[in-house]
Order: sequence, then structure tokens, then C-alpha cells
Amino acid sequence: MKKTSNLTKTTLSLLVLLTIATFGCGSGSDTPYFATAVGRTQNPLVAEYDVTTSVIGANVWVEFGTDQTYGRSTSKMGPITAPYKPLKVLVAGMKPSTTYHMRAHVEWGGGSSVDQDRTFTTGTVPAKPLADGGPGVLVAPTISVTRPNPNLKPQPGVELMNMIGAANTYLLSAFVTDLSGNIIWYYDIGAGNILSTIKPLSNGHLLLNIGHYSSDPALPADTVLREIDLAGNTISQVSAVSVSQQLQSMNYDFTVAGFHHDVLELSNGHWIVLGSVTKSFTDLPGYPGVTTVTGDALIDLDQNRNVAWAWNAFDHLDINRHPYLFPDWTHSNAILYTQNDGNLVLSIRHQNWIIKIDYQNGSGSGDVLWHLGYQGDFQFSGDPSEWFFAQHFPSINSINGSQITLTVFDNGDDRYVDGSNFYCGNNGNPPCYSRAVIFQLDESTKVANLVWADTPGVYSYFGGGAQTLANNNVEFDLCAPSFFAALAQVNEVTQVANPQVVWQMNLNGGYAYRGYRIPSLYPGVTWNK
Repeated sequence: MKKTSNLTKTTLSLLVLLTIATFGCGSGSDTPYFATAVGRTQNPLVAEYDVTTSVIGANVWVEFGTDQTYGRSTSKMGPITAPYKPLKVLVAGMKPSTTYHMRAHVEWGGGSSVDQDRTFTTGTVPAKPLADGGPGVLVAPTISVTRPNPNLKPQPGVELMNMIGAANTYLLSAFVTDLSGNIIWYYDIGAGNILSTIKPLSNGHLLLNIGHYSSDPALPADTVLREIDLAGNTISQVSAVSVSQQLQSMNYDFTVAGFHHDVLELSNGHWIVLGSVTKSFTDLPGYPGVTTVTGDALIDLDQNRNVAWAWNAFDHLDINRHPYLFPDWTHSNAILYTQNDGNLVLSIRHQNWIIKIDYQNGSGSGDVLWHLGYQGDFQFSGDPSEWFFAQHFPSINSINGSQITLTVFDNGDDRYVDGSNFYCGNNGNPPCYSRAVIFQLDESTKVANLVWADTPGVYSYFGGGAQTLANNNVEFDLCAPSFFAALAQVNEVTQVANPQVVWQMNLNGGYAYRGYRIPSLYPGVTWNK
């Protein structure tokens, strides 16, 4: 028995209203009801596929592709909790100006149903005018991809890009590409803003840390953590100003000037965010008079985005250790979580250290458990110059008892050269260089070993990151390989003694603060094409 519907939509720019038939589900009043509607969203690369059914407990997923073999899918959405209430599935991961085929699958305990094939044609990434007299349009960087050896297969997935533009440019900062370099999703953060983080969340949304270029005094001095869905709708938002107000009301002795660089989602729904803290000192050694020092805080925000725990670097690190660019004392850039003991790992760029902090899932003292890097707590058999310096975006490969394997992007700024305290790039010393490195740590014996490195002969003086992929290749991001142009490069290489490039993305027109591989735009789903 076939049933149809006069389902109406109030969502933006409805494209088409269609119905699907039931298949093998009985007849009469026992026949489940199904109807579908496919429409546009505010993002021209994202479709909304609504499914209405009488079946409580049903789950829905959509497969899509450029032909009727499809090839990509969303996560399962649901379960449906009320009859005849539309379940919205956002379909994302499509190239601009392209017609896609898609169909919904409905599954429940007693059966399943598949919609007939539908089509959806994506729009373009829009060019938007600038109000401040800048270049006039929202621009995407020029992207090219090469695979020097076609016999080497890259890790399946897509590339999530966090770009930074030159001053007074309106750069497309948040986007995802397929492995051919085609933009398949984007989010417009707005002119005058800067994106310091974008990360997928476990619920299928994305979390962004958005601030403002400090050179524009007309903009409010605040940064926000913004959770969005794939269509770009804001789901929730918390500002640094509101968090500072909470810290004051809870009698903490510091506030944050803004959020920066990173935010970490925990499995309990908490977010750990980096905040900037300032403190004034008088007559520090070598710094007569009053010096305002910038440090970092970690703030644990619970599911309701209330402060649950906080850590201040000024309480736990030596103010007189400042190897690089003081009084920007710490300049941390990445937060990791160690699941075996519930503690936090923090990458502190201007200390050339990665430290472990006693967090214990919100009940820890905040004490520093170890310092990894040059002049830290770990014995290192290599030359001191082989430590990481001014590093970015480490990632944990594995934890096995006291053994931790860590992949790090070693920017190499101010790299130590020899026992005379000479550093790279000055006084006629060798030029600085950047690397992707893997360290093996033993927390019990405090021994660290460098087990792998790729030194591509390039110096990327800021940004970047490194991760070991599921196929054991290593991907690293050369954020700024040129002092003279806004360029970037992302490489996937084999993890062998003489690494080979498997996949390379080159970008022209912006700096790739972070670029890294994710399985797809949907949790639990890997796209193989």
C-alpha cells in the first residue's frame, strides 16, 4: 500500500517535496507511513533530507554520490521518538556546482525501507563583499594535490583545513577537501575574524574557536567557542567574557583575555579550552621595571559550559625560564587527554616543552607531572638539537602502561645548536629547519627516544601539526614554509627510514594553521572515495 503526504517545510529554500512507498510492510492500518523532502540549507554545499514516518524507534541514514552507485554515506540519525515528526539529516561532503544522487534508508527492529533515488545540485562557495575596504571578496586559497607514486595509497578520509590569511584579507578559513583537493564543505567565519581552532565533535557537529584581528579596534575584544551543525547553524556558544565573569564569581585569582589555539572535547561532554592570562612583575632578572607577562590557563567547561576546573601556568611554571620571545611567556597551542589516567598534556611552544598536568578528570591538583623537551625531565640519548623546538599540535599514537608514543610537529624556531648556547639562524649558525618527529616516552624511568623523523628541508616558522594515521603513514602540515608569500603544504609520508611522499596538498593564498585527515564529516563513518 502506498501513502503520500502534503508535508510542508519551513526550512530555508525548499527544493522539492517527494514521498516514498512502503516496501513489504503489510497493509491497511499496520502499514508504516513514510514521506521524504529534500531541500536546501544556508550552506550551498549541504542538503537537508527530511524523513517522516509513523515508526517510532526507526533510524535513518542517507547514501549519496555523483551517480547511483553513491559511495558516501552519513551516520545513522535517530531514533525517531514521535510518529510523523520529521527527522532531519544534513547531507554534506559534496563538491560545488555538481548534481548528486541520494537516497534515504530507514531501519527499525521489524524491517527497513529505502527511498527512491533523489537528486540535489549544489551551489557555489559565495564571494562576499568586505565592509572594511579590503580585497572585496571572500576568497579560497588555490589548492593542488599531487601523488608522486600512484602505487602508494593515502589514508582514506578527507582533509580538515584551518587557514589564516594575511592582514586585511577575507580568507575562507574553515573548509574540508576531498583527497583530490576539491572543497566539499566550508564555514564562513566573517570578515575581520580569525579562526584558531576547528574540530569535529562526537555528536557530528563542529566546534570553532573564533576571535578577531587585534588590528581592528572597532571589533569587540572577545573570542567565542561556537558549536555549529553541518549547515552552519549555531547550536551553542560561549564567550571568553562570560567565562571570565564565572572565574571572578568563583574567586579564582585570574581572568582570561580570550580563548586561543585549541579546545578539547572530553567523552563526558566537557570542553577544555586554552585562555590567555596576563600578570605584571617588577624587576625580573634582565627586565628592569614593570613587565607584563602573557601566560596561559586551562579552563574545564562542563556540559552546561560552566567552569568546573581551572589551571593557571603562573602557579605551576618558573617565570624566570623563558627561552623564546618573552614576555609572551608560554604561548601554548595544543591540549591532549591521556585516557589511562585522566590527565592532560599541554604543548607550550615558547618553553619548547610538552608537559603533563595532574587533572584526574577534574579532581587533580594541577601539578606538572613531567616536562618533555630540552632541559626537561627526560633523559635523551640524542643530541640536544634533536629535541623539538617551538613545536605545534602533538598527537598521541598509543599508551601502553608507562609507554607513550607521541607524534609532534617540530617547527624548529630557535633550535639549540651546541654547548655554547648558540641557536639556529643567528650569529652565522646553520639555518633553522622543521620536522615531523615521533618520540617514545617511558613515564616510569623518564627516558625519551626519538624513533622516527622526516626532515623535508623546509623551515615552517609557525603553525602546523603532525599525526600518525591509521595506515601508519604520518601526515604533517607545513603551515608557513615561506617568509615572503602566504603558502602552505600538507604531506602524507611513509613512516620508514627514508620517507616517501604518498600525498601532498599545496595551498596558495593563506597559511594552513592546521590541516589534518579525518575519516569523514560524520562520526563513525570513513569515506573511501
